[in-house]
Amino acid sequence: MPRTITHQGPSSVPQSLPAAPPPIAPDDPGPLEKPSSLEKGITILTSLSAAVQPMGLAELSRRTGLPKTTAYRLLGVLCAKGLAQRVGIDYAIGDRLATLAGPGPRMIPGTRPLVLPHMIRLYERTRQTVNLAVTRGLEIAYVERVYGHDRVSSPSDEVDRAPLHCTASGKVLLAFDHGLNSAFHDRGTLDRMTRRTIVGHAALDRELSMVRRRGVAYSREEFAEGVVCAAAPVFDGDGGVRMAVSVACPSRSAVSGEVTALVKQAAQAISATVVTALSAMTPRPRPDGPPASFL
Repeated sequence: MPRTITHQGPSSVPQSLPAAPPPIAPDDPGPLEKPSSLEKGITILTSLSAAVQPMGLAELSRRTGLPKTTAYRLLGVLCAKGLAQRVGIDYAIGDRLATLAGPGPRMIPGTRPLVLPHMIRLYERTRQTVNLAVTRGLEIAYVERVYGHDRVSSPSDEVDRAPLHCTASGKVLLAFDHGLNSAFHDRGTLDRMTRRTIVGHAALDRELSMVRRRGVAYSREEFAEGVVCAAAPVFDGDGGVRMAVSVACPSRSAVSGEVTALVKQAAQAISATVVTALSAMTPRPRPDGPPASFL
């Protein structure tokens, strides 16, 4: 009778194997590290850059989530390096940071001597603050101002920047620059600057449609209490909006039909100047070769 032989050597004894390590998710960032001083400094600069006016230490601490002592220490370093600056007891972006970032959108090179007389003429006829603005990111930057001793004050005075949606110049640029308008829509909520600020995109779109029809935009105490403004677009030869020229008045003066007409006339005159300047800068091809600027 055949027998079944069972091997009971060491190899037949079940062995306990070590547990396999759990799989690592490819996008697992691992343990979170505390932000470095560099990252905290960048956070402070980002907040200052987004502000339309100088910011106090308490507000900066609230927006960045940094303790006041940490924010104060880092601000001291940033101010020493020129990346931030003190404005009274508040803080703003420093001039050195603007230099490092490059000049940004500015008046077309060589046109200042041509454009400024139109702005001075507008000031002489209105006796109110005259501004020339361009887009910078999702804000406006004031690149030229003409004013007298009794100029109207604004939160943009210290930083030369302002929001798009609640300024007359910003509305002009949003109305005639479809790419800018689309990017601004993607930004989301609209900051309320005063009780009159438009904070809904639908309401803003309706106003921008009116701006396109009339060729002029208004801000009625939407950016700053007591300040009203009218602005008109400055176009290049291809019909693209380049800048906005505006007049800012105290609200008690309001913006009359005469002021509106003067703003539009100035914008048309500056547009003609811009077209002429751009034409002069465009290289003209030689009959027998490439443009002279290439030679």
